[in-house]
Amino acid sequence: MHLLVTRFSAFGDVAMTVPVLITVARQYPQHRFTVLSRESMRPLFLQMPENVAFRGVDLKAERYKGIFGMVRLFRELRKELHFDAVADLHDVLRTKILRTCAQVCGIRVACIDKGRKEKELLTRPQGKVMKQLPTSFDHYREVFSALGLTIEQIEFTSVYGEKERGDFSRVQEFLPPRGEEKKWVGIAPFAAHKGKIYPLEQMEQVVALLNERADVRVYLFGAGEKEMSVLRKWVAKYPRAIIPEGLRMERELILMSHLDAMVSMDSANMHLASLVNTPVVSIWGATHPYCGFMGYGQKAENAVQIEDLDCRPCSVFGNKPCLHGDYRCLTRITPEMIVAKVVDVCGLSQA
Repeated sequence: MHLLVTRFSAFGDVAMTVPVLITVARQYPQHRFTVLSRESMRPLFLQMPENVAFRGVDLKAERYKGIFGMVRLFRELRKELHFDAVADLHDVLRTKILRTCAQVCGIRVACIDKGRKEKELLTRPQGKVMKQLPTSFDHYREVFSALGLTIEQIEFTSVYGEKERGDFSRVQEFLPPRGEEKKWVGIAPFAAHKGKIYPLEQMEQVVALLNERADVRVYLFGAGEKEMSVLRKWVAKYPRAIIPEGLRMERELILMSHLDAMVSMDSANMHLASLVNTPVVSIWGATHPYCGFMGYGQKAENAVQIEDLDCRPCSVFGNKPCLHGDYRCLTRITPEMIVAKVVDVCGLSQA
């Protein structure tokens, strides 16, 4: 059987498909899988088993806009790939159109159940039902099970397999020589929504505290020009902090695999670090690990969050305005709390 697996959306969401895809591909080597996603996601799928292929698509292209654009894409894919089933891991308008076309053609389809009702109970303003919900990994597994490919347990450690780390020689030229520091710590301070972003003034204090330690080097991760301007100001002030500029995602993953810890929001970098088996000190504000978006294999005790706020989680994605206007779920997390967790994860002595 040849399965077309559809998942667009943001990096973090697509990254969470990787452990499940690698598992199902290894457990069912007689089948073929083609992942359909935005072309920018290709680096996430470079370390796949031989029976997994990637098909990128530019969804901004005029030919793929609207309903007729998706119908055109379906026709192209059917002619090109000759797939037997569709695993819709996204369930948005675009993938609904694709899978409807497949059903009309007599092709088997299965679609993700995102557990929206349970998430509404978890994030409603009053009377929250505080319990761990099924993770995205669980929901992805269910889609494959509906197509007859049952996954009893996800078997995944790193996209680099047993090596667990990428080829460091591919990133070495972009980095200064290793000095006296014992541990490398990544910090990714940004996220898509304000309810997920630890205040930058406080995150700068995290960098400052780590900069005081001779046994730590800090790598700062960002993307857009506004983000990079913030990081460059920090680098100018804190000599143990470095921006690994010039690295695209494939090489960023290699560098992340050599970190001893990553400090990240509930965002894409948490998931990227998880794909290379790097421990993540994750910071949670408006969202909560109970929503099911914790990075694969990450320990719950490494999540930094304020537990005694009745208002959180107020959102699944961190995109709602703060009910109190002050984002106390984030501001009450002190830099010292984060640094203490980093030190503990890295096995360093408390300063």
